[in-house]
Amino acid sequence: MRIPRKAEALKERISATQDAPEQPDPVPTADTKRKAPSRESLRGLDWFAFFLGDIQTGFGPFLAVYLTSEKWTQTDIGLVLSVGSIAALVFQVPGGALIDNVRSERRAAGGAVAAIGASAFIIAALPVFAAVAFARVLHAAGTAVVAPAVAAISLGLVGREGLSPRLGRNARYAAAGNGTAALLLGACGYFWSAQAVFFVTAFFAIPAIAALWRIREAEVDVATAHGGSSEPEASSVPAGLSMLLRKRAFLVFIAIIALFQMANAPLLPLVGSELTTRANQWAVALIAAAIVLPQIIVALFSPTVGRLAKRIGRRPLLLAALGVLPIRAALFALLDGAVPLVAIQMLDGVSAAVLAVLIPLVIADISFGTGHFNLAQGVVGMSIGLAAAISLPAAGYIADTLGRPTAFWWLAATGALGFIVTLTLMPETRPKEEIT
Repeated sequence: MRIPRKAEALKERISATQDAPEQPDPVPTADTKRKAPSRESLRGLDWFAFFLGDIQTGFGPFLAVYLTSEKWTQTDIGLVLSVGSIAALVFQVPGGALIDNVRSERRAAGGAVAAIGASAFIIAALPVFAAVAFARVLHAAGTAVVAPAVAAISLGLVGREGLSPRLGRNARYAAAGNGTAALLLGACGYFWSAQAVFFVTAFFAIPAIAALWRIREAEVDVATAHGGSSEPEASSVPAGLSMLLRKRAFLVFIAIIALFQMANAPLLPLVGSELTTRANQWAVALIAAAIVLPQIIVALFSPTVGRLAKRIGRRPLLLAALGVLPIRAALFALLDGAVPLVAIQMLDGVSAAVLAVLIPLVIADISFGTGHFNLAQGVVGMSIGLAAAISLPAAGYIADTLGRPTAFWWLAATGALGFIVTLTLMPETRPKEEIT
């Protein structure tokens, strides 16, 4: 009996399918495997950045104002600030290495926030040198853990492709937290006392931890949060350091950020002391204004910085941040009076908006694929701590012996050197896949 032509064709197709070798399923890429994080986790990270900004605000110029009101000399203030900076120098690398090795960045961050809150309470309760020095060490230890933890959680949630805009969003909420806290702390200092500033700062640890716990731990990809996979032989801290320090771009970036910190760290404490000397009753409120105004700029423009970093690259933005700093320091040296000092401080918003996004972003560019993203953050943080440890007491000594204008000129020259290094030595680190 003759088989119909259609039936013969169907039989041939079935036979060909059975004889063909089985094709393996496509291997999912990192992007296809990654699920978009939930709205709850993203909002939790937003508010954690906000309240973390609240906590850290009190440890800036408010501390110099508080200690000046307690009749501390500029040299003593510089020394106790330097104690914290040296502690930061010691803790930064272990803090970054810890985040690279923990399985829960969220829990590590929670413990660090609790330590920072405790340090604020100690400063408020016992304004003597030994207690304040211990509190500064405790604060440095907590910051050394929580700073890389925030970047790691961000990277683990959104992946490398989404990191730039996510860091811009983090910076916006942190700036909003800084500004809100500065207003509140300024009001506390004006209506109550500078001591009340640190009691309120300690309280901010509670909502920060509550926001942190909204982030779903299962949505943070641990391998990505640590900077991608690394070779087994490079998994240890010494091997990771060796791998990172062989990268020329990383060494240049360390030098740039250290020079920036040397020029920037003493500026607002010196301004705070100047305002306390000239207008003691209004000093805390004026310092609050000097913090709030730049933070408004950061909150407005940080997301734009995140987008520009993808569009035009990292290097032009670094040049802008480093170029503004010596101008600001020179203006502090040339101009006098409360209103000009507060107005000049607004320029800090430009540098802060750029560096809040670019420091972790450039570190991710350079270190991704090594598995040591957070260790690299620790190394950069160590350079910041070393720069502050050198610069704060040095600037205080220059201000006490030669006058504050001379100290401001010294800081302007240091900032100018950072700009020159950026212009001549810093390469572009934007990944090729971001270039359109």
